[in-house]
Amino acid sequence: MKRRTLLQAGLAATTLASGIRLHAAPATQNRFLLVFLRGGYDAANLLVPSGSPFYYEARPTLAIARPDPANPQAALALDGHWSLHPALRDNLAPMWARKEVAFIPFAGTYDASRSHFETQDRIEAGLAGPAGSAVASGFLNRLSQVLGSASIAFTDALPTVFKGDVSVANISLKGVGKPAFDARQSGVLAGLYQGHALEGAVREGLDLRQEVARELDQEMQMANRGAISAKGFELEARRIARLMRERYQIGFVDIGGWDTHINEGAAQGPLANNLADLGRGLSGFAQEMGPAWKQTVVVVLSEFGRTFRENGTRGTDHGHGTVYWVLGGGLGSAAGGKVVGAQQALEPATLFQNRDYPVLNEYRAVLGGLLGRMYGLSPRDLERIFPNAPAQDWGLV
Repeated sequence: MKRRTLLQAGLAATTLASGIRLHAAPATQNRFLLVFLRGGYDAANLLVPSGSPFYYEARPTLAIARPDPANPQAALALDGHWSLHPALRDNLAPMWARKEVAFIPFAGTYDASRSHFETQDRIEAGLAGPAGSAVASGFLNRLSQVLGSASIAFTDALPTVFKGDVSVANISLKGVGKPAFDARQSGVLAGLYQGHALEGAVREGLDLRQEVARELDQEMQMANRGAISAKGFELEARRIARLMRERYQIGFVDIGGWDTHINEGAAQGPLANNLADLGRGLSGFAQEMGPAWKQTVVVVLSEFGRTFRENGTRGTDHGHGTVYWVLGGGLGSAAGGKVVGAQQALEPATLFQNRDYPVLNEYRAVLGGLLGRMYGLSPRDLERIFPNAPAQDWGLV
């Protein structure tokens, strides 16, 4: 059997077994993938405000160096105000040059709780009021209902954004990447000291190491809500693209590991590694989509940004406003290769509560304007998806 036929037959068998009705995506149908970075990524070191002297004052160890072609660790200039993290030099930067990427800074929800769970749920629900267990549907489920589209979540369990009346398939991407802590290595080390005078001290030290690792990892794991790692996304992005290209019109994937309170790093380090993996994954996704990339839009967002000033442990804490990414092979000439949306100078006086990016571009208005243009949605349709949220149109598609 040809690969496409085999794939369709396998999915059909899964459909019959689960009772979910799926529909093949027409070759000309627009596709939308939402990528949720769980944990609140540090947007200020992704889209670097290199034109702001205050950025360099606020981040004595975390700031990315000003653009300098001779310095491989320096930020990559995008315009006179903004630059890109150097970890994205070989993947996202070429897409920017092809006008397949736009950034929206000062984006997010007006929720100021700085709670991972509350803010994630609020965004996924797409409602004006507080989100929580009483939420009957998520905005991608409502979009699927309006469009009558086949949708899929690349997650262990169905996320809040797809809760609702429309049946949505989901597939786990787990099993890729390395565990955060290798117990086997501890066992081998302990075995080397068996019967030695230091055996007790070694075992005590290893137990303490595990305990500390668990404590430091607990908040990040909770914030991740079971999401795959950025490395996992890089490895699986082409498989996601094949399923989106051949069968589904609306998709969702979440990626964990963005809660960088400690030793975040600047041009190198944990954040840089995550961004590089994410950039390679997105580039691979675009390549695998082939001609369908022209009719595909990817939005990358997070529940919030992080503090503009670095903290005492060379990291950043929970913030407010963030930066959204919009990618696609058919971005409008007015937006592709640009930083769009309402903006302002970054100074102490303009920070939200003297610590964070303010939210000038509310997420429902941003997504409503984008989806409205993509699918030609009427004001009534948009009201069903994002109630009481006037759409903001920047010509992104």
